[in-house]
Amino acid sequence: MTTSSFYKTSVCAALLFCSICANAQSDSTKTRLSLGGYGEAVMTRNFYSQHFNRYADPETYKNDKGHGRFDLPHVTINLGYDFGRGWTMGSEIEFEHGGTESAVEIDADESGEYEAETEKGGEVALEQFWINKAFWGGKFNIKAGEIIVPVGEINQYHLPNEFFSVYRSEGEAKILPNTWHQVGISAWGKLKDWRYEVQFLSGLDAERFGANCFAHYGATSPYEYKLANVYAGAARIDNTSIKGLRLSLSGYYGYTFANTEKKAASSYDDCHGALAIGSFGFLLNRWNWIVRGNATYAHLSDAERMTKFMNSFPKHSQQDGSPSKHSPIADAAYSIGIEAGYNVFSQVESLRSKQKLYVFGRFEDYNPYAKGNHKVAYDYLHVRRIAAGINYMPIKQIIVKTEYAQRLLAKAYNNEPSISVGIAYSGWLIK
Repeated sequence: MTTSSFYKTSVCAALLFCSICANAQSDSTKTRLSLGGYGEAVMTRNFYSQHFNRYADPETYKNDKGHGRFDLPHVTINLGYDFGRGWTMGSEIEFEHGGTESAVEIDADESGEYEAETEKGGEVALEQFWINKAFWGGKFNIKAGEIIVPVGEINQYHLPNEFFSVYRSEGEAKILPNTWHQVGISAWGKLKDWRYEVQFLSGLDAERFGANCFAHYGATSPYEYKLANVYAGAARIDNTSIKGLRLSLSGYYGYTFANTEKKAASSYDDCHGALAIGSFGFLLNRWNWIVRGNATYAHLSDAERMTKFMNSFPKHSQQDGSPSKHSPIADAAYSIGIEAGYNVFSQVESLRSKQKLYVFGRFEDYNPYAKGNHKVAYDYLHVRRIAAGINYMPIKQIIVKTEYAQRLLAKAYNNEPSISVGIAYSGWLIK
């Protein structure tokens, strides 16, 4: 045999061996390994001023030119594995806005200064990593690790094919952590038409609360670990007894004060910052209609005392700095939203089984500073938002979205119209 012939034979044998191994591996792991994710790419044109002082002096910036943005809101990789005997693993790595979890922004609460925001120590966001043990065919499960906190509709249903708007709905995302994930332990399961879940978690960090974001940043940490000086619980229940209809209730309760490295004086021993959240949601998916809604209300005790404590921190001291927003914290926040879309392709016989085109409308009313001692100064945070657009799904995993929206603010301020276009995918590559 010549060298050339030997080489060709060896290559063919190697390729055949690799093919057999790949097929064998595929056969043995096709029901064990799961790989998927979702991602969004968005272009937006905002027809209002982007100046940081536009709320403090709305008349000056009333006729400013608009501004545009390109963004990658969320791109994730999901990896799971079924070890057998009821043991499974799940994980999700997210690249938010196309980068790490550090960013520079101009902060209106700090006189327009550039501020470096650190959402979480590290270079990537590990949104999920958990081990799950199923009992009795999945009727009861114990899950532990970095888990999703299912409070509110936008946390439990945050994939791009689970809302019509180009970006996630603003209201809940404004007042709650989103996507809310923490290290904890969860007991969950399904019984006939009911799904239930109860979680034990570390408390949120009130040091990261703010007037324009309420508790949104409370689950993040500037350290390489999450402090757990105080604890909290979360729960959710969903019912699907009626065909095409899901009804949901979720809630959260926990202390938020003193969950930081900096210790408060003994005079604050009775200050807890108890945060209570209640949320109702529903989904109707029937008769070619999809209708979704949510109502979320949050109350925070000791808000004024915590504001005084947080504002005592130096703003920009390398020796004694703080991630505090240095702005008042609200006593209460709320979000109400509803959206409805109709699949017009359901009326076209040649398209109804292959593609979908939803024409939708959405309304939201939310306020991250609904109650507090500085309510008048922050009345621009009360937003009513209307939106209309389309969702086109050429195949199940791909969605093209367009949307016209307008934020309707209090009379003293300028409304904020915008147009957004996005494309997204969501699905499993291996499952």
